[in-house]
Amino acid sequence: MRTCAAPPFDAAFAAQVGAASAGADGATAERLSDTRWRPHDLLRLRSLPSYDGEPDWVRLAFAHAPFAVIRRALAAPGFIAVGMRGDGRAQRYGTWTEAGDIEAVIAPEDLLAASFQLDVERRALPAFAMLASVRDEAQSLHAFSWGPTGSAGFELATGTPTVTATSDLDLLIRVPQKLSRERAAQLMIELESFAERARIRVDVQLETPSGGVALAEWAAGKTRVMVRHAQGPQLVSDPWAVSPPQA
Repeated sequence: MRTCAAPPFDAAFAAQVGAASAGADGATAERLSDTRWRPHDLLRLRSLPSYDGEPDWVRLAFAHAPFAVIRRALAAPGFIAVGMRGDGRAQRYGTWTEAGDIEAVIAPEDLLAASFQLDVERRALPAFAMLASVRDEAQSLHAFSWGPTGSAGFELATGTPTVTATSDLDLLIRVPQKLSRERAAQLMIELESFAERARIRVDVQLETPSGGVALAEWAAGKTRVMVRHAQGPQLVSDPWAVSPPQA
C-alpha cells in the first residue's frame, strides 16, 4: 500500500519553484514560496481531494475529524502537502490539499491554552500531565515560541481522543536565531527530567531557518546534524547558516 499520494501537479515544476526560491531574495522569494504553510501546523479543511491509491480509512478519518497536518514536501503554488492520521501508527498517509479548502490554521503554540480545557480524565494521561508541567514550570522554554505536535497536538486541535497512556510527548520549538549547544543541552536536560517524572519519552524538534532538527542531536554536540526540509533530509554543520527552500 502506498504511504503517500502522487503529486497532483508536475513535480518537476514544483522542484523548479523550490530551486528558484533558493536563489531568490526579497519579494521574489516571498512570491515563489508561500510561507503561510508551516510544517506541523494543523489545517481544518472543508474538503479533502481523493487520489488513486488512497487507503479506505482516510475518508472515515476525515469525516470524523476534518483536519490534516502540514508535512515537508515541495508543492506547486496553490497546493499544500499534508498528512492524515487514523487509528494507530499504521494509519498514516501523505496527501495533498488546496489552499482554497483551508478553513483554519492551528499552530502548535496555539494549543497550549487548549490543554486547560481537557477534562480531568484526559488531563491525567502522562503526555498531557507532562505538557501541563512543562507549560507551567519549564523556565528554559519561556524565551521561545513552542507547542505540542503529534498525538497530543492533534487531540488538542480536534477534540478527537488520540493520546493513550503510553503516548510520547512531541514538542516543537521555533528557533529563528542560533541556539548554542550549551543552551540546547540545558533544554534537553530539563525536558528529559519532566519526561522521567511522567515515565514517557519526549521528542523535541527545533524549527530552524534550514528546517527541522532534533534537539537531542544538536545538544549532543555532533559535528553535523540531520535537517529535515521540503527537498529532503540533509546533514549540515550549522542549521542557522544555510536555508534550504521550503515550499
